[in-house]
Amino acid sequence: MAVELGLLVRLQAKPGKEEALADFLRGGRALAVAEQQTVTWYAFRIGEREFGIFDTFETEEGRQAHLSGEIALALGRIGPDLLASEPEIRSTDVLAAK
Repeated sequence: MAVELGLLVRLQAKPGKEEALADFLRGGRALAVAEQQTVTWYAFRIGEREFGIFDTFETEEGRQAHLSGEIALALGRIGPDLLASEPEIRSTDVLAAK
């Protein structure tokens, strides 16, 4: 397995929506497990209102499938209610992994 590609997504919750966003991210794990081309998927909290997602892929096709998959669609649906701003999505190259 050659995991060389990733996505880093930063999310800012609206005031008072922090726990709802955390719950959404916890529930996103089931959707990520169903994605055959997503190798790893992490949801995390950075601060009081800031959250993130980091996932990895073997191919660009896998990364693109994830970007148009169920998690992205669900995030688009809940975004206006829970997010203070648009998600910041950055493609990454994985240099080393254990």
